[in-house]
Amino acid sequence: MTSAALKPVGAGLRVGKGQQAGEVLGPNVNGGGGAGTSSRAGPPAWPCWGCPGHVVVPARLLRARLCRSPPALVNPDPAAARARWSIPGLIMARSERLLFRIGYNLYARTWLGYLLYRKQLQRARHRFPDGHSTVQPRVFNGVKVLPIPVLLDNYSYLIIDTQSKLAVAVDPSDPRAVQACIEKEGVSLVAILCTHKHWDHSGGNRELRRQNRGCRVYGNPQDGIAHLTHPLCHRDMVSVGRLQFQALATPGHTRGHMIYVLDGEPYKGPSCLFSGDVLFLSGCGRIFEGTPATMLNSLDLIMGLGDDTLLWPGHEYAEENLSFAGLVEPENLAREKKMQWVQQQRLEYRSTCPSTIGEEKTYNPFLRTHCLALQEALGPLPGPGGDAGPSRARLLEELRRRKDQHKGK
Repeated sequence: MTSAALKPVGAGLRVGKGQQAGEVLGPNVNGGGGAGTSSRAGPPAWPCWGCPGHVVVPARLLRARLCRSPPALVNPDPAAARARWSIPGLIMARSERLLFRIGYNLYARTWLGYLLYRKQLQRARHRFPDGHSTVQPRVFNGVKVLPIPVLLDNYSYLIIDTQSKLAVAVDPSDPRAVQACIEKEGVSLVAILCTHKHWDHSGGNRELRRQNRGCRVYGNPQDGIAHLTHPLCHRDMVSVGRLQFQALATPGHTRGHMIYVLDGEPYKGPSCLFSGDVLFLSGCGRIFEGTPATMLNSLDLIMGLGDDTLLWPGHEYAEENLSFAGLVEPENLAREKKMQWVQQQRLEYRSTCPSTIGEEKTYNPFLRTHCLALQEALGPLPGPGGDAGPSRARLLEELRRRKDQHKGK
């Protein structure tokens, strides 16, 4: 294989000492960052752990990235793939995961992480006073789903029973933005559903409980969610007026990650999935506290939902995810059609939510590990066992590795 055939990742992300730390190189990361997006100023660069002589422009603000030199390849040759399973390769991979986990724990579990979250909140409000995307509420026979764009690319959601004027919030990271929607709609917030513990999904719990007396905070107690009042287990139900949510345990991104499925039967409309950081439009979340097999089980659980179930993800990653999907399945016509629509939406700073589970099965590579076309596109993937064909978990691991190198979301 010639050097021209190899595709180094991280192009436009690494800058030298002499350049400005806040300078953005390559496409804008807000709203997916690809062809056709606006050139708003990107987030500042952070020092790179692995290489003190460089800084890196992170894919999302306050998310550290390892700087590899030379950069890894999106499409490695078979010899390189086998080298990863050699003893030196495994030791190196384990060291990189250890460094990343140290930084992840600092962000997710300490007061330092909370202070960084507050700083992110302030910058997002300054750069996007009206939110990072224009959203369109959906109304289904008296049930209203209102996406709320918060931070740099997050979504919170307000689900309203218009008959009883009762509302449920999902992942309210910015309490000011969520409370403004509550007051504008003239409803009472009675419950908060948290998918997981990260500050960009649970940071507003305390303030919203203070402003809305009697508001309950639901979530998985294994995840250490801030200000949790009502622990949930797998398949527990939460009812508010005509709103009936089922909590499903979907570990992988974090140990106690949960998704929430709004049953469409009581209001004779489509069911809605609020997926947090497990499933995005054409993507899935990074595997922080689990294994590829754990994440695969969670994705398989989601695939068991009805094809007409609406997908409301926790982030606006659609354009970047579809761009990556084009690398692994360039001949997928469903992906190409969706990409054209998403690019038009993002040109106008419009939200790409919702998708449907049926749509995702046609172009989301993380839901297609059972497809022969995807297996052939990834090429031979030798595992620790030798020449045996790769398992679906091994395919998911390889997809997630390539996605992490493509752009760290």
